[in-house]
Amino acid sequence: MIPKIILGKGPQATRRTIGYLFGKGRANEHVDPHLVASWNGFAPDPGRSPHRASKEVEAQLVAQLDQPVKMLGDKAPKYTVWHCPVRAAPEDPILTDAEWANIARRIVAAAGIAPEDDEEACRWVAVRHADDHIHIAATLVRQDGRRPQRDYDQRAVQREARRIEVDYELRRLKPGDGTAAKHPTSKEHFKAKRLGQDATSRDVLRLRVRRAVAAAADEVEFFALLEATGVTVRLKLGPSGDALGCNFALSGDTNDKDEPVFYAGSTLAPDLSLPQIRRRLATTTPEPVVVRPGNPWHQATAATDRIPHHLTHSNDEAAQGQLAALGEALDLLPLTAPAPARAELERAAVAFERATRSRVAADHASARVLRRSVQAIWKAPEGHGDGAGLAMLLDVALTAVAYAMHWHRTRQHAQQQAAAEQSLVHLQAAYAEIAEPVLADLASRTPTPQAKRRYAHHLQQAVPQHGERVLTDPAWDALAAVLAEAEAAGHSATTILDQALSHRSLNDAHSPARALTWRIRRLGDRHAPGPRAQAANRRHTAVPPTARHPQEPLPRRR
Repeated sequence: MIPKIILGKGPQATRRTIGYLFGKGRANEHVDPHLVASWNGFAPDPGRSPHRASKEVEAQLVAQLDQPVKMLGDKAPKYTVWHCPVRAAPEDPILTDAEWANIARRIVAAAGIAPEDDEEACRWVAVRHADDHIHIAATLVRQDGRRPQRDYDQRAVQREARRIEVDYELRRLKPGDGTAAKHPTSKEHFKAKRLGQDATSRDVLRLRVRRAVAAAADEVEFFALLEATGVTVRLKLGPSGDALGCNFALSGDTNDKDEPVFYAGSTLAPDLSLPQIRRRLATTTPEPVVVRPGNPWHQATAATDRIPHHLTHSNDEAAQGQLAALGEALDLLPLTAPAPARAELERAAVAFERATRSRVAADHASARVLRRSVQAIWKAPEGHGDGAGLAMLLDVALTAVAYAMHWHRTRQHAQQQAAAEQSLVHLQAAYAEIAEPVLADLASRTPTPQAKRRYAHHLQQAVPQHGERVLTDPAWDALAAVLAEAEAAGHSATTILDQALSHRSLNDAHSPARALTWRIRRLGDRHAPGPRAQAANRRHTAVPPTARHPQEPLPRRR
């Protein structure tokens, strides 16, 4: 159940609100508006007025609601109307008028608009438009002339909604912490539908601004990227001329006066205000740290692979910074991915956006290597070649998102946990689309049976608790192929396999053979050993594995 509070101001605020509630709606969706409850139980109902014109009854209702406000004259508050739509989920049972009436009374009591048994409380009405929702409208002056005590009413109403869901056996939503992005209004949805758009301007802007933040190395590039993607920026300047904030508008998105419709960054998402954007951009400017040259796919994979360690061992600020950087990586990856996987990656990024914010302040500097390496990938996406780079990165991203679910769950971040869980589903689908062709190609190059027996023997000696799983895994042939490739490049197969096994435990790997395949592919792409090292590797290989590892410890999680 979703309640949303909207405030109205001006001398005609009550008349406008009641006119909308009993009108046809913006898309003729108000088919049977009528009262289900009111402050006194017998307020005039424009929707059930057979003997009078509805406009006359509307005027009577407005006058009664507005009476306490009018009594204050010039001392009336700036905001005079409290409007709260309350909507049930599509799968919820249809509630009766009496049930909606009781829900309305609980909502206004929780908000401080009309506490239970308070005869001098604000005047209010609840109007039902359809099976799945009501609108509550109240005037913000009590009948005794005082203002209602409605501090933190949005949080209070949400808490009451969670209790109502339990009592009426409705779909139970996750409690929030005030860090979620604002949902588009019904007006924005109707506008998008009217224009034939799949998403509202607010949602499109949020995605484009997030991608620009993720891709930009500095503020100048950030604004240039926005301009290149059809986003107009209007800066809010202080007395000194410095930019204090910024508003964003989509090219072609105008109001009825043909003016651009601007959205403040902070209304798109709490982390998209100009000060917040500047904090994140400060971690990618080239002065503080220079990322070592190398394959950016390997660097991004290594940085993402360290996220579980940060989530389990670092402080909360560093962990939150890692999640924010992971979200930025997911924002950019669809732009580098092959077409078949792009849609699932975009869905994963949109879902994970909610998991990137909490009440914990993020230490963005802790994740600068991940941010810069993903930016390098975005600038030169052709580096993924056969798709192995993206498959390697997604393989470790799956584990990182699973750890993000756990991190949020242990801190009771219900919405963030659910968002990470939803993102994981889309990531798994994208990973399968990208990894399967690469693994199939590797499997077609599987080495000789003799070489495979040698690799299998060492694997069973090194990690007996995982040996059978790896050898029966469909990706075993691909793993044997990358081991053979590493040997051909001058590496010792047993040494590189030991390195991959010691990298991190396989306990949390859905497919240990695939995890080892990507680890060895990454290790094998490093510079091959010199002639002396290769000779030592050959001598090392000649020694039976049991002689080399009489009591080899199990790989431990970092």
